[in-house]
Amino acid sequence: MIERIDDMPAGTIGFRARGKLTRDDYRNVLEPVLREAAESGEIRMLFSLTAFEGLEPAAWFDDVKTGLGLGIGHHSAWKRSAIVTDVDWVGKAYRMFAWMTPGEVKVYGLDQLDEAKNWVAA
Repeated sequence: MIERIDDMPAGTIGFRARGKLTRDDYRNVLEPVLREAAESGEIRMLFSLTAFEGLEPAAWFDDVKTGLGLGIGHHSAWKRSAIVTDVDWVGKAYRMFAWMTPGEVKVYGLDQLDEAKNWVAA
């Protein structure tokens, strides 16, 4: 499940995800908000991930489509992305592949949520 984080600093967007992510999560929550931010010319995003159980099979296609369409298609719009997680392997993977991600990327622990929000907004 993915939901918006409402108490984000101005000019930033935030998502909270947990459990198994679905195609509807991508299509109804993630994609519309990211597309709007990309079209405005600047994406400063925080993504909090806890108790991650993977993606439903149908969500894999939407994950790739979102990454290609909004990552490559709007490369210059990405300014900063913070990943806040307690899932060790997710943090390690983001650190390892940060060089492939548009914009700056930082990984934070769950106890660093406020710090991550401030960094994304800076």
